[in-house]
Amino acid sequence: MENLTVLALAIAVCLALCNASPLMTSPDDRQIAEDYLAQFYKDPDVTQPNGRSLDLPNFEKDLKGMQEFFGLEVTGKLDTNTLEVMKQPRCGVSDVARYVHFNGKPRWKQSVVTYRITQYTLKLRKSEVDATIAKAFKLYSDVIPLDFKQIYSGTADIMILFKARNHGDSKPFDGPGQVLAHANPPGPKKGGDTHFDEDEKWTLSSQGINLFLVAAHEFGHALGLDHSEDRSALMFKNYQYVNTNGYKLPEDDRLGIQALYGVRGSTDKPKPKPEPKPEPCNPDLVFDAATSIWGDLYFFKNGYYWKKGYYSGLSQHKISSLWPSIDSVDAAYTAKDKKTAFLFKGQQYWGVRDGKILPGYPKPISSIGFPSYVKKIDAAVYVAYTDETLFFVGSKYWSYNGRTGKLGLSKRIQDNFPGIGSRVDAAFENGGYMYFSNGAQQFEYDFRAKRVNRVLKNYAWLNCY
Repeated sequence: MENLTVLALAIAVCLALCNASPLMTSPDDRQIAEDYLAQFYKDPDVTQPNGRSLDLPNFEKDLKGMQEFFGLEVTGKLDTNTLEVMKQPRCGVSDVARYVHFNGKPRWKQSVVTYRITQYTLKLRKSEVDATIAKAFKLYSDVIPLDFKQIYSGTADIMILFKARNHGDSKPFDGPGQVLAHANPPGPKKGGDTHFDEDEKWTLSSQGINLFLVAAHEFGHALGLDHSEDRSALMFKNYQYVNTNGYKLPEDDRLGIQALYGVRGSTDKPKPKPEPKPEPCNPDLVFDAATSIWGDLYFFKNGYYWKKGYYSGLSQHKISSLWPSIDSVDAAYTAKDKKTAFLFKGQQYWGVRDGKILPGYPKPISSIGFPSYVKKIDAAVYVAYTDETLFFVGSKYWSYNGRTGKLGLSKRIQDNFPGIGSRVDAAFENGGYMYFSNGAQQFEYDFRAKRVNRVLKNYAWLNCY
């Protein structure tokens, strides 16, 4: 009889343990769960007197909703798996949102959406952030008829910043881990604005938090997508690293965004065909730009450059193979140190040295002092004799004073550089002379004497005789 009593007691204990929650929760665990449900599973239209939207007596109901959303076992009990999911890094957008893809479908109505980065992370170079943000937006512009343009002043459609803790909205960040970023849905004023937690370790690799993947996710929200329950989707709510080489928008996200904006297809304006690889020995060759870096001459044309060195000879390369974020160059010049070059395209320019883009670039040409009507620089060259940089635009040129750091008033090319024509397509200094290209012709110019020494052909520099 005694043995039967012991056996019955053991069975009872076993049954009790088997039916118990897999995790004996502590007050701290319970608080984590309550905070999590309040932040991500609240009804945005119902607010409790204490400022929180979660009706705590319904903790079990809300927990079941969260477990169902993540594909966990729906028990309504705070078990180990549920708490582990709650502690994972994730997007800060609620899983029960006011704006959802299927109800209301908020979207941008214009064909070009502007964005501006007002505060950069200190974990990456500015040029890396610019390139990564552009790459994240391109995931969407590749599949929908919507284009994105970065601006550097004023108010953009989508304002972007990196900042820790309180950062100007009602959703302060929580330090390293859990909430990585959040974004508003499309709309006026703060619609589309996207914020990244500067306390995170932002990287471009599998280490830390990959900025490209998080940015692409948040921009999905900024364009009108809600969270997806598909674990393979970019819009799945928790952060998950995947290889970003050749990354394309997953099918679930592509179908969702195309349902909002349509499909980029044959009705869109055709993208311009890539420029052909330039031939060096073409007597009609016109340079896009030219400069000298560390004593080597660089001649730019159609997304390529020729490098001519005294010892290395002549070689041709794609510009993007050396500077990945630059696909073509309108103008170029090398600074006084003869090591740092500045490359211009449109209304932006980059500083480069030792084959790398310098931090803080690209910058707008307006930062040099150019008026807004200047859309591109035709040519540029540094003049050591006067410590000034000359910028050529159409039939005029500007002089930037290296001592005062100021851009002077524009002047007519013909008035101050007799004999070289009314425009300059490329310019560089070599052996004490200035070389100004106008079309396929090039003028060797004595800057001190203000006269043309001789007239050449551009292609003569490329070992073509």
